[in-house]
Amino acid sequence: MSEMIRHRVREFALGLPEAYEDFPWGDTVIKVNKKIFVFLGESGYGVKLPQSHGHALSLPGSEPSGYGLGKAGWVSVVYADVPDVEVLCDWVEESYRSIAPKRLVKLLETP
Repeated sequence: MSEMIRHRVREFALGLPEAYEDFPWGDTVIKVNKKIFVFLGESGYGVKLPQSHGHALSLPGSEPSGYGLGKAGWVSVVYADVPDVEVLCDWVEESYRSIAPKRLVKLLETP
């Protein structure tokens, strides 16, 4: 189940404008404009959530990301405890919008 969820989250993230996969430190991340907006681990993932931070942390399996990232709004989520894949994709988009340049965010608004 978690592999399927990880795959869906990865595919969604890579479908966002100019998003690409990278492997710093041997980890899988998705970046835009050379900045990480999703960490994809084997058991969970991490995203920056400026608006949904409090809500995400109230759910089982969610916690502030380590290495001080939690203070900057990053949340780590365990795949086994995810509420719904659509919610995860919403969080990926929120993270993307907080990291991506405005010109790319605008592309999400145009039909």
